[in-house]
Amino acid sequence: MCLAIPARIVELDEDRATVDAMGNRFAAKTTLLPDVKLGDVVLVHAGFAIARVDEEEAKKTWELFAEIENFEKTQNRVSG
Repeated sequence: MCLAIPARIVELDEDRATVDAMGNRFAAKTTLLPDVKLGDVVLVHAGFAIARVDEEEAKKTWELFAEIENFEKTQNRVSG
């Protein structure tokens, strides 16, 4: 399954960025979004920033990921 995640640009050098998603930092290319700037929140897929996203929408996604992570830690999971 492929998943794009929102991440904030915390370092930017030409088209090479370091992005932060919920405390996890990784490299992303911004070649497809040449006008992004430091602090922007972008959607990252397969190592590329593919769209600039609204910060409030990104926060909703980060909260959902946190809920999933907390659910995975519970002992009495029920599926289906």
